[in-house]
Amino acid sequence: MREVDLAALETALADGAPVIDVREIDEYRQVRVPGVVNIPLSEFVARIGEIPTDRKVYVICAVGGRSLQAADYLAGRGVDAVSVAGGTDAWHLSGRPVDSGE
Repeated sequence: MREVDLAALETALADGAPVIDVREIDEYRQVRVPGVVNIPLSEFVARIGEIPTDRKVYVICAVGGRSLQAADYLAGRGVDAVSVAGGTDAWHLSGRPVDSGE
């Protein structure tokens, strides 16, 4: 499975790449990377149609476990998907900007 680091995610976000946050809604509301879309892993299969298939998709969770599962699932469906190593926790700890709330 392919993983990317925080610098690659930062570049992807600046370029407008789709980033899917697979954490549950309560985690997402606490702290998140600005610009991500929340599709919790518990709803992932049911909401698969919301995920772009025509470009690279970045998948993020808290530390990288769930995002690896989701990226692997997408790759199995022919989507160019990568997981963000370290996840939202690493992003936040690095001092990069975060959003919170609804």
